Amino acid sequence: MQLPAPLPHPRSDHFDGSHFFNPGVDTDKTAADLLRWRRTGHRALWPAHRDNLPYPPAPSRIDAGEVAVTFIGHASALIRTADCTILVDPVFSERVSPISFLGPKRIRPPGLSIDQLPPIDLVLLTHNHYDHMDLPSLRALRTRPSPGGKRVPIVTGLGNGAYLARRGIAGAAELDWWQAIGLRPSVSITFVPAQHWSSRSLSDRRQTLWGGFMIESGASRIYVAGDSGYCGWFSEIRRRLGAPDVALLPIGAYEPRWFMQSQHMNPAEAVRAHQDLQARHSIGMHFGTVQLTDEPIDEPLLALGQARAEAGLTSDDFTTLDVGETRVIPPR
Repeated sequence: MQLPAPLPHPRSDHFDGSHFFNPGVDTDKTAADLLRWRRTGHRALWPAHRDNLPYPPAPSRIDAGEVAVTFIGHASALIRTADCTILVDPVFSERVSPISFLGPKRIRPPGLSIDQLPPIDLVLLTHNHYDHMDLPSLRALRTRPSPGGKRVPIVTGLGNGAYLARRGIAGAAELDWWQAIGLRPSVSITFVPAQHWSSRSLSDRRQTLWGGFMIESGASRIYVAGDSGYCGWFSEIRRRLGAPDVALLPIGAYEPRWFMQSQHMNPAEAVRAHQDLQARHSIGMHFGTVQLTDEPIDEPLLALGQARAEAGLTSDDFTTLDVGETRVIPPR
């Protein structure tokens, strides 16, 4: 894959010359908002640890038209088709924090270790939050050659490639919303909008771009939402790029709603996003691994079941995977 050189970001409907933004929506929260949450929130108690159940390994062969998704945990997933093997938002560290010994700690180990991964064709990074962009994991992955014998390529949003290069992870391709790149003739990746924000420190809020991905591999379309509040982008993505065969949608980290609604969907909103996308199958992500917000650990699963039933959907339409579990979606 030919990686384009980073270019200065032009002004656009989501970039004002210095900061990216969500058109028509303000996702920023103030220190006073954060203090109000800490003062008035009701944070559920999560268990300190949960063991992973043993699951059979993902099939060694993926037939044409099939899509295999393995849930590694939180927002990390392994996606395999007959044409490519892609790793999304790989986080294998114990904590999602700028400090290795403080901050949110995973209660479950990854469903696959780095050593258990098959050869990876591509890494996709939706945005730069610590629970999605983990530098130790990316450095470890870069020591493993891709199937072409070179270091594993990374595709992400504008500004993130330059950030990674300053930290010794060079050569990531940066894409703007709706920009596409080809992995090989049968595989293309489009970076698509999401309603979220970015920050790695107190001084860089919204200075790099966030988003999701539409993967087109052969005749299959796989949509990865990353993090997003519920918004009109889901209908627009379907209109521009077609309905996905598989959609990976976030269903956790959503309470309290007054603080989280603009940036994280709850399960009922994820069901609406599934319907807007007209996805053939959806898989819930972003739950049950790291406590970032107030809801109980199992509430996203219960709320998804209720929202699914109210929408007349089945578990085949919109499901979740346990950590380490794989689902193979058959061809259309």
